[in-house]
Amino acid sequence: MAQLDTLDKEILNEIQWSFPLVAEPYRELAIRFNIPVDEMKRRILAMKESGILRQLSAIFDTRRLGYKSSLVAMAIDSDKLDYVANQINRHPGVSHNYERNHEYNLWFTLATPPGSDLKTEVDKFSKLSGIRKVRLLPTIKLFKIGVKLDMVDDKKKQVAPTEEKKKIHETKFVPTEEDKEFIRQLQKDLPVIDRPFLPAAQNLGMTEVQVFEKLRHYEEIGVMRRYAAILRHRDAGFVANGMIVWRVPEDRIEQVGATLGSFPQISHCYQRPVYADWPYNVFSMVHCKSVSEAEDMAKEIQKHINVDDYRILFSSREFKKTRVEYFVEHEFTLEETIPA
Repeated sequence: MAQLDTLDKEILNEIQWSFPLVAEPYRELAIRFNIPVDEMKRRILAMKESGILRQLSAIFDTRRLGYKSSLVAMAIDSDKLDYVANQINRHPGVSHNYERNHEYNLWFTLATPPGSDLKTEVDKFSKLSGIRKVRLLPTIKLFKIGVKLDMVDDKKKQVAPTEEKKKIHETKFVPTEEDKEFIRQLQKDLPVIDRPFLPAAQNLGMTEVQVFEKLRHYEEIGVMRRYAAILRHRDAGFVANGMIVWRVPEDRIEQVGATLGSFPQISHCYQRPVYADWPYNVFSMVHCKSVSEAEDMAKEIQKHINVDDYRILFSSREFKKTRVEYFVEHEFTLEETIPA
C-alpha cells in the first residue's frame, strides 16, 4: 500500500466498476482524471507489476456459461492440511482455496465445464490422506456477487442496505463455438498499450466496435457480470476476509438474502445447503482491514436482518486465488505416487 498515492487509489476505485469499453480506454481514463495518457498507463502498469492489480478483464458468470460450480468444505487433519491443499490447487477448476478458522478448515471453490459431473471431480480428491469430512455447498440461490474494495475512503461508512440490485434481462444462452472463442480471448488480462482490445479483435476477425457491442450484450443478459479490474485483497490492505454464515429460518431466506445483498459492504451472498453438522444456509462475504472491523460490521448487519445465529469464518491462509479459465480445460487426475 505504501507505494500507492491518492490518485492511484482513485484510479483503482474507478476501474473496479467502470472500466471504459472503448478503443483507447487508457486515454479515456486519463481524460477522466485530467492526466497525460502516458502517466495513466505508467500508473496502471506499476500497479500490475506491484501485484495489487491482479487482472483487467471480462468477468463472466460461471453458471450462465453452462459450468457447474460449488463451494467445498473439508475437515482435514492439521498435519495433512498443506499437502491436501496443494494437491487440490492442481485442479484447473479450483479458483479459490483458503484455510479458515473452523473444524472445516479447508474451503475451496470448484467449477467444472458443461457435461462434467461436479461430485465426480470432488471424489477424485478422496484418495488424499488426511481428509475426514467433505461437504458440497453449491449455490441454491444467488443474491449478490461483485467485489468492490474502496481504496480511497478510510472513513467508516454507514452499514446499511442501500444498494439496488442490478437488473439483468436473462435469456437462454447456450454458447456456440464462436462464443467460446470470444470468451477465451476476453478473459485474458488486458495489456497496457494504446489499443489494448485490438489484438483480441484481430484474433476474432472482428472490429473493436463489434467486440464492445458483444461485451455489452453479454452484460445485458448476465453472461458477463462486468469488465473490470480485480485487486489482490491482502495487498490492497483488506486482510480480514470474513465469511459470515447465517442460520436463517426457511421462510425468511428470500427476504434476508435480498437484504444482505443490498449492503455495499457485502460482496457475495448465497443460499447454500445445510447438513446435520452445518446448519448455516446463507453465506455472505465482507472484506475488511481488521478482524475487529469485520466483527463490528457483522453486528451492525445483524441488527438489520434480526438473525441471531451466525458466525464469521476468517481466512487465515490463502492457498490459491486465481480466475477459472473457461473453455480451456484439461482432464484432471491425481497421481498415486505424489508423496504426502
